[in-house]
Amino acid sequence: MIQFRNLKKAFGPKVVLNDVSFDVNDGEVFFIIGASGAGKSVCIKHLVGLLKPDTGNVMLDGEDIAQLSEQEFYRIRKKVAMVFQHSTLFDSMTCAENVALPLRKHKAMKDKEALTEAMVRLDQVHMREFAGRYPSELGDGMRKRVAIARALTMDPRYVLFDEPTTSLDPVSARRVDRLIRELSDKIGVTSIVVSHDLVSIFSIADRIAMVYQGGLRKVGTPAEFKSTPDEVVRQFITGTAEGPMIV
Repeated sequence: MIQFRNLKKAFGPKVVLNDVSFDVNDGEVFFIIGASGAGKSVCIKHLVGLLKPDTGNVMLDGEDIAQLSEQEFYRIRKKVAMVFQHSTLFDSMTCAENVALPLRKHKAMKDKEALTEAMVRLDQVHMREFAGRYPSELGDGMRKRVAIARALTMDPRYVLFDEPTTSLDPVSARRVDRLIRELSDKIGVTSIVVSHDLVSIFSIADRIAMVYQGGLRKVGTPAEFKSTPDEVVRQFITGTAEGPMIV
């Protein structure tokens, strides 16, 4: 389980997160939503040590990881993987070689063994037939799936997705959605997805948290979001221009 408790983070005078608390249950697909700059990505970066809170606690399986050192975070990153908005694949390597790289680096596998395991991971994301291709030969959605395969190589319990469908065409975006859902349903991965893609949110989320003006506006199921009387939440999920939201 992941637990954020009274999380506060500011950059200079700008307070991005202020007393934010919520839980993410094991095995669920949990979305963090909100307007651009609301602090969605800031929130999840605390889970991999890219940011440290000013105050508050970040609990991972009962351990407070908020103030761990860089070296102490090595073991945390073996069970918490992050898929960034841009796929960050190496253009000089094939898809299989990209996926094999962390296996060679962190699990000390020989090249042949690492490539064999990479094929298994590519199969999990439905990209096995493209193992020998280079990233430049693939579309954005396919590169995203290869990046997810690479993230799976450490057998993480938690995978963080930062805007996974941004810039993707509708078909590619829905394929990425389906894959995120599959990771939860078939292999038990807990996924935290930062997004403002309304189709994604209401097609694969188990629960949703909305961040607004530094605070937590609402946490609930998709059905609870759709039926909420909160006008700010309703404006966001309907995407209407008129309303009380300050952005």
